[in-house]
Amino acid sequence: MSYKIGLVGKPSVGKSSFFNAATMNDVPEGAYPFTTIDPSVGEAYVRVECAAPEFDESCTPNVGYCDDGMRFVPVKLVDVAGLIPGAHEGKGLGNQFLTDLNEADVLVHIVDFSGKTDIEGEATEGHDPRDDIDFLENELDMWYLDILEKGIERYRSGYSGEEKQIEVDLAEQMSAFKTNKDEIKQIVLSLGLDLDPETWGDEDREALAREIRKRTKPIVIGANKMDTPEAQANFEEITSDPDYDHLTFVPASAHAEKALKKAADAGVVDYRPGDADFDIVGDISDDQQAGLEQIREFVNQYEGTGVQAALERALFDVMGAIAIFPGSANGSKDEKGVFRDCFILPENSTTEDFAYHLHSDIGDGLLHGVDCRAKRQIGSDHDLTHRDVVEIVSTN
Repeated sequence: MSYKIGLVGKPSVGKSSFFNAATMNDVPEGAYPFTTIDPSVGEAYVRVECAAPEFDESCTPNVGYCDDGMRFVPVKLVDVAGLIPGAHEGKGLGNQFLTDLNEADVLVHIVDFSGKTDIEGEATEGHDPRDDIDFLENELDMWYLDILEKGIERYRSGYSGEEKQIEVDLAEQMSAFKTNKDEIKQIVLSLGLDLDPETWGDEDREALAREIRKRTKPIVIGANKMDTPEAQANFEEITSDPDYDHLTFVPASAHAEKALKKAADAGVVDYRPGDADFDIVGDISDDQQAGLEQIREFVNQYEGTGVQAALERALFDVMGAIAIFPGSANGSKDEKGVFRDCFILPENSTTEDFAYHLHSDIGDGLLHGVDCRAKRQIGSDHDLTHRDVVEIVSTN
């Protein structure tokens, strides 16, 4: 599967800047609402420690690239436009916003932690970033609730005499969220609710919609503009607030990441995306030196600019995805190269899942797998772990 990470946020918080920093695409940036109208899709990367050196090899990536033993694996990044109050009611770009949003597997919510943009995206001072966090979650919860209500109505209008199961109707109504009846049933029971929607009050339905949303549309908070003292104070306060324990926060500066990548392209610095430091290797002015040293202070403090970290925590920590190298016990050599591929699979993937990921014919003919590090055979139901190197043995 090809994972999509969705970038969301109110206007003028640096969302397009974050997208450009992650992809080095040229998406318009500006301090006014709806700089971005249509969703922009770009190629970003997540880092995976390359397996090739363990086999005394140098990899030849088919996609992405490798930099000093660090594999940069492509993922799709979608800059979703249109988040304003009432988006779930169709206001602004609401309907298109929700459609585009649903294409994403996980969301990175870009929030201006400096508090210098209000809820409408206008310049201000002292705005509480919690309002933005609550605002997005509420918009999504109301969207889910509307679809949940339609599922309940579907259940009520079922043919009399049939054995009706609310989880079946809700799963069918909410299938676009990549859920199923077993997950819906588990969520209903986890909230202490009966499998009978007639017993659910307004608060029960809202709680159910919220929980389904949390499970199917997880969110990472990209705490942007963290290179300001106001943002750092807000970050400390908000991440200590138990009301936000269900969210993952990543301190970030899209401005710093983009500046470093541009400087690297110009030969001014030696910088690898995601690293916590860089070397100045070109001739620069005193002002440029001062600016880079200011960025260095930030990346040293937060172990990077946060742009790479936000994408990787969304995919690997929140989604639980794993990276798998197809290989062979002799180091994955063939006439086309060495360790050419690195695939991102869902959590709890098995040898069989990996075989079908490679090709349906390979999955159909699967005999077993080989753990190339241990040089031992593994069964079709063997659970894979992050960075496994696996050879698939198939009749096809």
